[in-house]
This record gives sequence, structure tokens and C-alpha cells, in this order.
Amino acid sequence: MLLPAKTEVARHLRRYRMWERAMLARPDDRGVRSTFEDSGYTLCVLMGKRCAREAADAAERYLRTPLVTYLREQSGRPRRSAVRRGPPPATEHHTRAGR
Repeated sequence: MLLPAKTEVARHLRRYRMWERAMLARPDDRGVRSTFEDSGYTLCVLMGKRCAREAADAAERYLRTPLVTYLREQSGRPRRSAVRRGPPPATEHHTRAGR
């Protein structure tokens, strides 16, 4: 899985948040809305998500976690601490007496 540089993710996330604030302040301004939507689309492509909110959440998670942890979370594999260690639990075998 190829991941973008954290500096690029941080830059695009800042840009997205800046235009989000501008759009909320001036919702009637079509230019601001268009630029906000463009910045959201760029973040979606960068993070491999379908909507801008998911992309922004993924970007924030990516920036605050170590790379190995982020990759594990994305693959759905359990973390190392969640893996059981030691022998498997003993199971009872019921046998009939005399056979």
C-alpha cells in the first residue's frame, strides 16, 4: 500500500480545514464552496476515501499515529498485543469407559 508523505497530507488537511471554515462563514459564495469541494476531493484521492469527511478523519488519524500502527488499522489485522501467546487452551475429550 502506497501512502502519501505526511507533509503533503498535513498541507492538504490544513487547506481543507481553512476552506471549510471559509465556506461555513460564507455559504452563499460559490467560489468559496467550489474551492472547498476541490480541496475535499483532493483529500479523498490522497487518502483513498469516498467522502471528504472520511478523508479528513483518515488524514488526522494518519498524522497522529506511527506508520506501522496506521497500516495495521487499515488492513484490519489485530494488533500484536491482541494476539494470544502460549499454548492453546486445553479441551476436554469425553471417552466411553471400557472401549
